[in-house]
Amino acid sequence: MKNDQIQKWGALLKQTAPGILPLFIFIIADEIWGTEIGLYVAICFGMIELVYTRIKDKRIDRFILVDILMLIILGLVSIILENDIFFKLKPGLIGIIFCCVLGISAYSPKNIILMMSKRYMKGISLDQKMEASMQIMVRWIFWIFVGHTLLVIYAAFYMSKKEWLFISGGMIYIIMGGFMLIILIKGFYNRYKSRHEEWVPLVDEKGNITGKATRRQCHQGPGLLHPVVHLHVINHKNEIFLQKRPMNKDVQPGKWDTAVGGHLSWGEDLETGLKREAFEEIGLTQFSCKPIGVYKWESTIESELVYSFITNNYDNLSINQNELDDGCFWTIPDIEKNIGKQVFTPNFEAEFKLLKALLLPPKKRKKSKKRY
Repeated sequence: MKNDQIQKWGALLKQTAPGILPLFIFIIADEIWGTEIGLYVAICFGMIELVYTRIKDKRIDRFILVDILMLIILGLVSIILENDIFFKLKPGLIGIIFCCVLGISAYSPKNIILMMSKRYMKGISLDQKMEASMQIMVRWIFWIFVGHTLLVIYAAFYMSKKEWLFISGGMIYIIMGGFMLIILIKGFYNRYKSRHEEWVPLVDEKGNITGKATRRQCHQGPGLLHPVVHLHVINHKNEIFLQKRPMNKDVQPGKWDTAVGGHLSWGEDLETGLKREAFEEIGLTQFSCKPIGVYKWESTIESELVYSFITNNYDNLSINQNELDDGCFWTIPDIEKNIGKQVFTPNFEAEFKLLKALLLPPKKRKKSKKRY
């Protein structure tokens, strides 16, 4: 969990905290002067708070308004019936309402909490990954509040006033404080663990940079779109050089693939990234190339924005044994015979259609289709 996500949740809690203050004022005043005077003190405090927020923020704080109304209704019922059980149930009723909001946000497409946070924190945008993280966080908070609300209701009927006071008041802050501390520790641990990992840029479908992530994070499933470069090496016979991926690769180990393919590193442009990958994998240092397409490739492992290039320069080609298991030129017919047989990566098989259209004259293209 990132620091900015925690800050967003902190800002949301800061918005809701003033609405709970009248309840705590009542609890303190009730201990000193009794229920009736405590009720008047809490209502007066709530009204002052309401006027203050109206002058300061030029709006009526709904949380405070709802809390004052519930104080009046439940407090009056408690005084009239001379039974404080109705008032003790107030935090539980608030908890039930909050649990409903959290439940809808956590387990339905309509995330009310996210909508509220965007409203209160204008100018702050959330990417797809942050929204998913917030959804998970809302689910945890939902179950925390369900447990706390049930405990408050139980305390109202079966526990002493002091026990109820602690459970309905300070306990939720202690629980949420512990929860936020765990999130912070987890965030620090993840950052520590990723210090020496390779960072790659995140992009939209037009190639605009939207953020960054580690290579490991990008390989945990589709969603984090990141740029990669492909280079197809073609000799004078129109044969296509392919590399055999090592068995220790995260993606498609042991299969034949495009001559050069790799992620752009954070802060690296296309030209620099392509030259680096070409040298690291097949030893090319001096080559000219031309772009043949840009497309989005999505698999169960990752989402890539592929920048594909082609070159006819292969004089200095040499396989880096630390990067590849093997490499050689393939004829187009030999490739066609092995399509769909788990010999090649799915990505290369998709790009091969584009390559064939570029390399073969129209007549031979049609003839090849008839044979296979």
